[in-house]
Amino acid sequence: MILIPILALVVGGVFALFATKQIPGDLSEYIGIAALAGTDTVLGGIRAGLEGRYKNDLFVTGFISNVVLAVGMVYLGDKIGVPQLYLAPVITFGGRMFVNLSIIRRLYLTRLQDSTQRKKMEASE
Repeated sequence: MILIPILALVVGGVFALFATKQIPGDLSEYIGIAALAGTDTVLGGIRAGLEGRYKNDLFVTGFISNVVLAVGMVYLGDKIGVPQLYLAPVITFGGRMFVNLSIIRRLYLTRLQDSTQRKKMEASE
């Protein structure tokens, strides 16, 4: 199950690298915020998978709702004349991305250390 968010991240990255069309300037904030929200959700899905609590329906609905909320806040800020409103999702999703990434790193390092210790114990027996 952990492969779904990883696959989503890889497919999105490859698509972004090979996209030939330029994003219009007035949409760049929306696309940027949507990408930030989507990346946060993918990292959250990877973390949940490593912790053994990943659920596909939560991942998909979380992805959609995070993107819609983030883009909605940027749109609302544009409409009411407060373009700085985009900072709320940037700070929130950016902060969560770093937290999720640090937890993912810690989980992988713990698993690696446990595996190394098991191999040492098996070799000494």
